[in-house]
Amino acid sequence: MVLGKVKSFMVSYDCFNDSNVPVFSSGDCVSGRVVVEVTGEIRVKSLKIHAKGFAKVRWTESRNAGSNTAYTQNYTEEVEYLNHKDILIGHERDDDNSEEGLTTIHAGRHEYAFNLELPQTPLATSFEGKHGSVRYWVKAELHRPWLLPLKTKKEFTVFEHIDINTPLLLSPQAGTADKTLCCWFCTSGPISLSAKIERKGYTPGESIQIFAEIENCSSRMVVPKAAIYQTQTFYAKGKMKEVKQLVANLRGESLSSGKTETWNGKMLKIPPVSPSILDCSIIRVEYSLMVYVDIPGAINLSLNLPLVIGTIPLHPFGSRTSSVSSQCSMTWLSMGLPERPEAPPSYAEIVTEEQRQGRLDAQAVREELEGPLLAYIHEFRFQPPPLYSEIDPNPDHSGCAEERRLDACPSR
Repeated sequence: MVLGKVKSFMVSYDCFNDSNVPVFSSGDCVSGRVVVEVTGEIRVKSLKIHAKGFAKVRWTESRNAGSNTAYTQNYTEEVEYLNHKDILIGHERDDDNSEEGLTTIHAGRHEYAFNLELPQTPLATSFEGKHGSVRYWVKAELHRPWLLPLKTKKEFTVFEHIDINTPLLLSPQAGTADKTLCCWFCTSGPISLSAKIERKGYTPGESIQIFAEIENCSSRMVVPKAAIYQTQTFYAKGKMKEVKQLVANLRGESLSSGKTETWNGKMLKIPPVSPSILDCSIIRVEYSLMVYVDIPGAINLSLNLPLVIGTIPLHPFGSRTSSVSSQCSMTWLSMGLPERPEAPPSYAEIVTEEQRQGRLDAQAVREELEGPLLAYIHEFRFQPPPLYSEIDPNPDHSGCAEERRLDACPSR
């Protein structure tokens, strides 16, 4: 029997987003299928998949050990985030070439589904750098008797989400700096720079509003500029390697001596870049906004404002919450106590004249039986209270008289 040949062998992912790009994050389910298309009948020992995700760094440095001796030092490090294996067809053992336990695949196109769950722990975002990378992929292997394994591999993207709607990333960033230029024994006036941005966190595609003031009191012509930089830092064997790349920049107007320039929200757009990587132990990707003054013949005057490039964009809930809270505080402030307390009801409104007269008649009867002292007590009990007033009708004058006696000088 003539066996068929494998026409195509590939891995495809089920994409549930609008862009039809396989993008996942920690805790997501990665599903897809291994597609096998054959021209005729083939017999297979096993079809396996291996999903893996890892961060890896590597660089070399040349060192001199003597006058005529040099060697190369390699620095490598790796951190594993995902390691998952599964068998779609056949059995685990594929090292023998026996005809037992083989699976027959007939001519045509066949799809074998797979799925796996990414770890719930934070994962590093997919990244390709100069001295390292973060990669995730699924590899499929088709094992047949008396033939070398057929292999295919396809990568998928992982984003570890960064929500910029947090107090730390919504806080403004600002700074000031100044510089005095010297040339031999001559000293010119200072160059001062102050800059501010609305927040620390942004997403790709947003524009950063830069508020700055540049004052040139020197004798030179200077140029204010701004730039976004990406800093890649790689760690291996206790060593560090750093790469700084320009992402976007802008240029202001030239500033002559004695002039001042103000930026009232000058816009600098963030291009499509990788999000910040802050949780990986061997690769770190950070961003910063540098606002600086280009000074010919001298070191530039610069300010570095840190940035975090996130994946979840800004939403308006924060401003709405602050508005509601301010309205509530104003409502409480507007509620004050009345200027004067309300007077209690009069005795006549509570006790009617008939009730009072009946009590007085009963009092006259008891007076004959109980004597004048008890009659006085009953009479006081049923008398109406005095009318409400904030002025004491019976002030104590003894204190005033005693005070007057103390103020008078004694005669001698």
